[in-house]
Amino acid sequence: MERKRNQTGKLPVSRASYSPRQPEKLGEILSRLFAARGWERRQERARLEEAWSAAIGASGASHTRVGLLRRGVLEIVVDSAVLLQELAHFQKRALLEQLRSRLPGVTINDLRFRAGATNHEGQETVQHSRNGKPASPRKDRRS
Repeated sequence: MERKRNQTGKLPVSRASYSPRQPEKLGEILSRLFAARGWERRQERARLEEAWSAAIGASGASHTRVGLLRRGVLEIVVDSAVLLQELAHFQKRALLEQLRSRLPGVTINDLRFRAGATNHEGQETVQHSRNGKPASPRKDRRS
């Protein structure tokens, strides 16, 4: 079933889909642009990292990095087993409260700490095998 074209050769526009062009608020335009480009996630990530650094302090921030925030659980990568135990058992509750107060719009229900190497920029270092894929952890074969 082919729709009939009007005298100008264009398909008619139904009233439901027609809306006259009205000025849009700049905030709405920027919001759509940020979402489309993924900048909103980057900005949220930067706020999360900044809040973590403020909560843990400069000395702790140099040995940790923010991982994923999934279903209200924030993962923190720690480069020292001793620091990991300290954070998980003695400072977890206080850190969680500080993060919640610094990030009121973000739901953080729990902190999970895991061991991992971090470099100076706070990014986890991953060793790659010869084929370019991340290398699997090797087990110590000495017995």
